[in-house]
Amino acid sequence: MKKHQALLYRRPLKWLLPMFIMLGLFYAYPLFDVIRLSFTNASILEPTYTYSLRSYSKMFNDPEILGTLATTFIFVSTNIVMQIIIGMLIALLIKTGMKQGFFMTEACRTVALIAWMIPGVLVGIIWKLILSTSNYGIANYLLELVGLSRIGFLSEPNMALLSTIMVNIWRGTAFSMIMLYAGLQKIPEHLYEAAVVDGANAFQQFFRITLPLMRHIIFINLVLITIYTFNQFDMIMSLTGGGPGRSTEVLTLTAYKQMFKFFDMGTSSAISVLLLVLNLSIAVIYYRFVLGESNVDNQ
Repeated sequence: MKKHQALLYRRPLKWLLPMFIMLGLFYAYPLFDVIRLSFTNASILEPTYTYSLRSYSKMFNDPEILGTLATTFIFVSTNIVMQIIIGMLIALLIKTGMKQGFFMTEACRTVALIAWMIPGVLVGIIWKLILSTSNYGIANYLLELVGLSRIGFLSEPNMALLSTIMVNIWRGTAFSMIMLYAGLQKIPEHLYEAAVVDGANAFQQFFRITLPLMRHIIFINLVLITIYTFNQFDMIMSLTGGGPGRSTEVLTLTAYKQMFKFFDMGTSSAISVLLLVLNLSIAVIYYRFVLGESNVDNQ
């Protein structure tokens, strides 16, 4: 056994090479090919193409794509803020409930995870049934029971975007809750006990102890939910399809339509590259603002 372990440590590349080949085949090659295609006028219908900046020029000069970009930022920014806030509140409540021995606290945490476990397509279908203006729409049925008029949750542009944001918050908050709850569990209890002895209230404990010690987990959570929200596709596709009009169309849906509706492979690839750049740029910003200050303090 020790002989095999020694061989593994002496020649690690030999054992890691198959993994690198698989990663290169299934991740690196498609990534670089998309970047390459973004600098072409490639079309599914045409066998030949030329290299140019046409796709990027079209992307940044098309008012419809720019409108989709604005919708994407509204969708992503609202989701990130609300998922972090609500996820933190639920995590704190669950931690307090577990500490106090409240009944069903563990069950509530499990139930909250169900929303995250449901596939995005199914989430969209479920909420489409709930928010429908038809007779089977549960939300409008409840509004009529209390004497209110029906609301076009998915038929009015502004309301459709708000409804889409709320559905994604409902689904994504569970992930933030679990991440933040795990971070809360790692904070030593004696720090809070010492703070109570010093006369610190709950808000002071949260801002002076909880947040500073959870910077790393908050950073990881921010990066993951940002990538997930920017890349959201299946839930929106099954809920609204990007409509009414283009009111709920985000960049992922635009890339899909450019490829499979307009057969414009170059523009679709350029939008995909833009999504990659946005994700990487925002991750760097998170690092500087969330972890940068703590790194300076440690020095």
